[in-house]
Amino acid sequence: MDLQESIRKHTEVSLNLVKHVSLKHAKESNLVFSPLSIDVVLSLIAAGAKGETLYELLKFLKSQTSGDLNSFSSELVALVLADGSKIGGPRMSFANGVWIEKSLPLKPYFKDIVDTIYKASSKQVDFQTKL
Repeated sequence: MDLQESIRKHTEVSLNLVKHVSLKHAKESNLVFSPLSIDVVLSLIAAGAKGETLYELLKFLKSQTSGDLNSFSSELVALVLADGSKIGGPRMSFANGVWIEKSLPLKPYFKDIVDTIYKASSKQVDFQTKL
């Protein structure tokens, strides 16, 4: 899938999120959220999903494969994290992290995707005893 088509589809998903949240949850209140962050998180979840969960995430995100999502997210994260302050542009930070219950195995391929494509940290933590 080419970059322009990916941008169009992800923009459509983001606008649908904005519409839904603003009509259902923010009619008479102030609300700030990042459709971009939600899109990236759902793409990250899709990278570790399979079966019906993966199918539903791909359908919602208007993508054919998790590989397409990873490719687009890799380009997006690189652009968002680019330091434009040296050329008079903005400098942005983007925080991503994955915390996984320590009793569950963390598959190496998923850790690699989290680290390299999404530039996120991944940690195994004890959710059972909250230590």
